[in-house]
Amino acid sequence: MTLVKFNPEKKNSALLPGFNDIFESVLGDTFFTDRRTASVPAVNISESAEAYQIELAAPGLKKEDFKVSIEKDILSISSQRSEESSSESKTYNRREYSYSAFTRSFTLPESADADRIHASYTDGVLKMTLPKKEEAKAVSRQIEIS
Repeated sequence: MTLVKFNPEKKNSALLPGFNDIFESVLGDTFFTDRRTASVPAVNISESAEAYQIELAAPGLKKEDFKVSIEKDILSISSQRSEESSSESKTYNRREYSYSAFTRSFTLPESADADRIHASYTDGVLKMTLPKKEEAKAVSRQIEIS
């Protein structure tokens, strides 16, 4: 019996040598990886007895860049921004455009009070507080043991 070692870095390298290396060099390039990870901001969602907290990391934006809306039970957070930069030199003109847009949507639980949502944007983080309805808050009471 012959043991064959598996190297996950070089899949099918015996069949198509160099084939995977080409794709890894192109798709692993920072140009593509930066575009894939930067397209949607990261979100943290937490819950307490009183409310739900949503924190969306979006550095470099202003609070005017955000659009937050609720339609039925869907909370949508979106942003669209475009920048233009130009520099002129001797005989040529160079322009660079930068567009970025994202939309994140969340289904609100029935226990969330959509009429009392509060949002703030500080230090690159959009923080939203979704209070719970009074009947949904956890009620605790002491039970006497007899």
